Amino acid sequence: MKKEEKAGPASSRRNFIKASASALAGFYFVPRHVIGGPGFVAPSDRLRVAGIGVGGMGSGDVRGVFNSGKADFIALCDVDDVRAKGSVDAHPKAKYYRDYRVMLDKEHKNIDAVTISTPDHMHAVQAMAAMQLGKHVYVQKPMTHDIYEARMLTEAADKYKVVTQMGNQGSSGDGVRQMVEWYKAGLIGEATRVYSWTDRPVWPQGIPWPSASATPPATLDWDLWLGTAPYKDYVPNLIPFNWRGWWDYGTGALGDMACHIMEPAFRVLELGYPESAECSVGSVYVGEFQRGYFPDSCPPSSHITLRFKREGKEDLQFHWMDGGIQPTRPIELGPNEVMGDGGNGVIIEGTKGKMMCGTYGANPQLLPTSRTKEVTVPQTEYRVPGGDRGHYNNWVDACIGGYGSKEFQQLSSPFSVAGPLTESVLMGNLAIRSYDYRVPRTDGSNRFDYPGRGIKLVWDGPNMKVTNFEPANQFVKREYREGWKL
Repeated sequence: MKKEEKAGPASSRRNFIKASASALAGFYFVPRHVIGGPGFVAPSDRLRVAGIGVGGMGSGDVRGVFNSGKADFIALCDVDDVRAKGSVDAHPKAKYYRDYRVMLDKEHKNIDAVTISTPDHMHAVQAMAAMQLGKHVYVQKPMTHDIYEARMLTEAADKYKVVTQMGNQGSSGDGVRQMVEWYKAGLIGEATRVYSWTDRPVWPQGIPWPSASATPPATLDWDLWLGTAPYKDYVPNLIPFNWRGWWDYGTGALGDMACHIMEPAFRVLELGYPESAECSVGSVYVGEFQRGYFPDSCPPSSHITLRFKREGKEDLQFHWMDGGIQPTRPIELGPNEVMGDGGNGVIIEGTKGKMMCGTYGANPQLLPTSRTKEVTVPQTEYRVPGGDRGHYNNWVDACIGGYGSKEFQQLSSPFSVAGPLTESVLMGNLAIRSYDYRVPRTDGSNRFDYPGRGIKLVWDGPNMKVTNFEPANQFVKREYREGWKL
């Protein structure tokens, strides 16, 4: 594999910042559709794309965008040469980099868009860097690691007038659109309660940080992988997958699945910011009556309750359950009928009925399920060609069409939609981390109090602030490692 010329971290950052400033100031870096006016598309236009994080899920994203037939990969970037090999071999003409800052510094004149498929803790800085250069971005779910980051990216998408999409492909599926049509037709009345659940995590959680460190392989740049996260020595089995269970890098079961599973109800009910969040959390016991305390790790299971205020309507309760916890089966569901898709699902309860679906909004059903075939409503919602498999094309077409184009208006999960959804998802993690917040007792007993347990966090969405428990606000925006900033 070809490597980029060597540049030290400080030099790379200096060059990148300098290039970013030039790009914002110089007309010659403005996207081609802007030069031609709103909606202008050169007949021969093909999207020129760079990929950041191109192994694993990233290889699927690269493949999905390329298979649109309208995109070419000009550059690929990954900190792990072994994981990147499949994408590099598939696109031999693309230049290969390890440091995304070096790649953007050298290639920004040659690209129109960027895909970002890295661990959660790197999404925001990479997406922001690309948007500041006027590049369209496709970012894997969850959109960001922190609530603050989600708000900043949402605002930046509008500020820099770029086309954005989060990688929750179910938002392009027919199922969620069918549910919107059912709801607008009044088939379940006014929604009062939502239940959503997953069998995740399917990786270790609720565990102590490994005590044994090791030497990272030569094919991996460990420092670049850590990126914004605090420095720690390399440990085996953290990457490529188990990072999801550690707060420094991942967002647990919520971050992995809630953008897929909570999204249908958010779209159907047109929800915004929650008014409050509360949780109960599963524990691991390390001895008799001795609960383990592992604040670095996401818990093995949780139940989150978000409440949404709606003008002129009663508050909506939105339940999330993970770790295999599921709601009680609806009485309308037959004893041998599968709830959701078994391990995951959504049920929306209304004043006149209920409906449910599986992951990605798949297989929507009215309850009792016999109603599904009995009821027909007009098709009023736009259908993405190819359904959830058309999610990449949905973004590519909008990038070629340009900001504000008809294709832009048909985006399934632009940051204007994905941002508030991601913030609500991460409110669940805010509650979980507040649950684990502890302070030493002052009685000399060497014990702790947990003031974040047994309470409800009251949320001021517009100002991104918990108003009744100040310690929770430290989890709204984390501190990056020195040398990194949004």
